[in-house]
Amino acid sequence: MNMAEAIERVLRERLTIERIEITDDSWRHAGHAGAASGGGHYVVTIVSPDFTGKPTLARHRMVYDTLGALMQREIHALALTTRAPGETG
Repeated sequence: MNMAEAIERVLRERLTIERIEITDDSWRHAGHAGAASGGGHYVVTIVSPDFTGKPTLARHRMVYDTLGALMQREIHALALTTRAPGETG
């Protein structure tokens, strides 16, 4: 299982997800300190009813808290787009 698949598995265990897209963007950060230490850079888009009525900061905290241990080493950076069903933009 690659890291993108591991991220998706962990998120699906704790959040109700209608749609998720994960892109490993690590290659764009070659030579960056985080890349040198082994942490990857990922772009993640999640549509979840769990985000309904929550501001962006709360949504991002939900994702970071869910990924907890992975954020310590395997993930150096996440670019998050978090939406509730029916939201656009």
